[in-house]
Amino acid sequence: MEKESKNYPTEEQLKEKEEKQTVEEPAVAYLSRSKRYTYADYLSWIDDRRRELIDGVVYDLLSAPTYFHARISAKITTIVGWFIRERKGKCKILHAPFDVRLPKNGETADDKIYTVVQPDICVVCDPQKLDEKGCIGAPDLIVEIQSPSTAKRDLNEKFFLYEAAGVREYWVVYPREKGLTVFLLQENGKFDEGTTYEYEGKVPVSIFKGLKMDLKELFED
Repeated sequence: MEKESKNYPTEEQLKEKEEKQTVEEPAVAYLSRSKRYTYADYLSWIDDRRRELIDGVVYDLLSAPTYFHARISAKITTIVGWFIRERKGKCKILHAPFDVRLPKNGETADDKIYTVVQPDICVVCDPQKLDEKGCIGAPDLIVEIQSPSTAKRDLNEKFFLYEAAGVREYWVVYPREKGLTVFLLQENGKFDEGTTYEYEGKVPVSIFKGLKMDLKELFED
């Protein structure tokens, strides 16, 4: 019996089929500073760029931290993480890239969230705030390590953003100056004026009783 012949697709037909099945990646150029985006939009941007949304406005982040920045981040993460483990604490310490969604008015749907940030370090003590996408709600502690590109945002937009969200403790670290400033949330819902610690000081981590960060150890290479 003669085998039934098959009509194999031509090279042009295969190419056309592949093009139809390909999902186009949104180009960075189309993102507008005048448009207000949501977390749902954020999830649709399929590329390698790191971004944050602050009240719907897009901010590009550097693709990778400097050596000094990364080393400080690793030391803080190690010291705080070890403290938590030793005491079998329930808090989790997480570092960038890690999405923190800060919803308003109880709106938790992706298309109703207009702020998602990637703090250098955050500590979350409420397990219900953690899910497969990251953190939803205010972490207990946020640490931002300054770089020339983020300095203004860390002390302006993010300061008021974290204050409004209810972050209990906010650290701004200055690698070049070898110091940091700690802002603590007060009963009135506002951060205090901040306490600055210099190179050889010891910084109490207020959310953890008994933990102090030795700045000399932190900034030494």
